[in-house]
Amino acid sequence: MDTKTMENQAAENHDVLLRREGHLGHIILNRPKALNALTHPMVTSIADALDAWEHDDTVATVLITGTGDRGLCAGGDIVAIHRDAVTGGGETAEFWADEYRLNARIASYPKPYVAIMDGLVLGGGVGISAHGSVRIVTERTKIGMPETGIGFVPDVGGTHLLSRAPGEFGTHLALTAGSISGPDAIALGLADHYVHSQEIPELIDALATLNAETAVGAASNALFAPAPLLVERPWVSTAYKHDTVEEIVAALRANPSSAAQAAADAMASKSPTALKLTLASLRAARRSLGLVETLQREYRVSLRSLAGHDLAEGIRAQVIDKDRNPQWSPATLSEVTDADIATYFAGLGPRELGFATEPAGTSR
Repeated sequence: MDTKTMENQAAENHDVLLRREGHLGHIILNRPKALNALTHPMVTSIADALDAWEHDDTVATVLITGTGDRGLCAGGDIVAIHRDAVTGGGETAEFWADEYRLNARIASYPKPYVAIMDGLVLGGGVGISAHGSVRIVTERTKIGMPETGIGFVPDVGGTHLLSRAPGEFGTHLALTAGSISGPDAIALGLADHYVHSQEIPELIDALATLNAETAVGAASNALFAPAPLLVERPWVSTAYKHDTVEEIVAALRANPSSAAQAAADAMASKSPTALKLTLASLRAARRSLGLVETLQREYRVSLRSLAGHDLAEGIRAQVIDKDRNPQWSPATLSEVTDADIATYFAGLGPRELGFATEPAGTSR
């Protein structure tokens, strides 16, 4: 598909806007009322744009931003996922397959892929930004992988990113469904540069005429507040070094600090199955050769979570009925066995997530 045809088709999908500004290809997520939550057509539009612009010599840099001032992207459309889960449909499996392939595509993209992670960046929003080559945060940035709160597991390569964060902070964030600031994201390896939000329009203009390194370097501000999360490193590193959720909870409860107690309390409200799946996924991702292998594993876990009880129940409690009272099954950590967890990681046979070609450069 040539660039002009692709852009004309994308114009019909008003949820993703494509703009050409100088030598910049600009992808704009355009669902501000839904915090730019991703749908399957949006993922397809982004992938088509990347394919077309890769071979367009007039495009030197790709940029992704979101409309509105609340955030880049709040993740996937979990209402649609809930509908699919309770009806046994196959739309979510197809959506995730294309989304995960897009995540790998972003990580290996041969041109600078600049993501402005302003405001909320959650779940799938992390997948379309934190795998990029140039990741920018602001004073309004709030990044999180909140999946355990809805009975799910960090996906979109989230276990790859979090497993490589220093000092077990990735384990802490994943299990508690916590969020971090822009400076925290830079310290944990999820972002690269800090730019004040009021300077974003000027940065976009610069990206249209200058190479990405020069434009971002001129806008980047090294004088930002230190990462507040790092002061918690001693107890985080100690508590989360264990390889069972039960041991982690015990270590947190044994620590008198209010932050450690808050972490234990946060985990107590999460799906026991999701907690154990998340920890197992993080440890497996740490041993993986790269992002593609991890995405394949996440796909297996995601599809089996979709067919299980807790994901549909978690979305119901948080978004559908909003009673904030999920009834997890099993209800306790002790009821979730190692054998139970192992079934989520088994191969999918003909449904296995594949890639047309093995993306290179995905080991960040």
